[in-house]
Amino acid sequence: MISDSDGLTVAQMSCACGLSAYTLRYYERAGLIRPVARNSGGQRRYGAADIEWVRFLVRLRETGMPIRQMRHYAALRESGNSTIEPRLQLLEEHQTALKEQIARLTAHEQALADKITTYRSSLTEPGTTDKENPDG
Repeated sequence: MISDSDGLTVAQMSCACGLSAYTLRYYERAGLIRPVARNSGGQRRYGAADIEWVRFLVRLRETGMPIRQMRHYAALRESGNSTIEPRLQLLEEHQTALKEQIARLTAHEQALADKITTYRSSLTEPGTTDKENPDG
């Protein structure tokens, strides 16, 4: 047990990381966060290292990494420095997938921009319609 004043409460951790208390508890149950120390009243208390780790998890999730992959990464991390190579490989594979997704999204955004330009032109140039372009 730790002192009641040591570490961050769930609410404080939630504010520090931008996750709900529910998500923090879920991450713990899912094995993404080590079991969190508790005070004498059984309340979770997060340490400074937990903040940085959870922020990294948030970043992975926001890049679209599936929980399953995040769990694998967390397990490797928990195993220590002997797993640096497989962690690196996992991150590099995710980075490659992310770059591919960005390229697809960029192409989609350009197609939307082109369509918007077409519509704006049709508003200022009577007689211009979508009929010339069967894609939309």
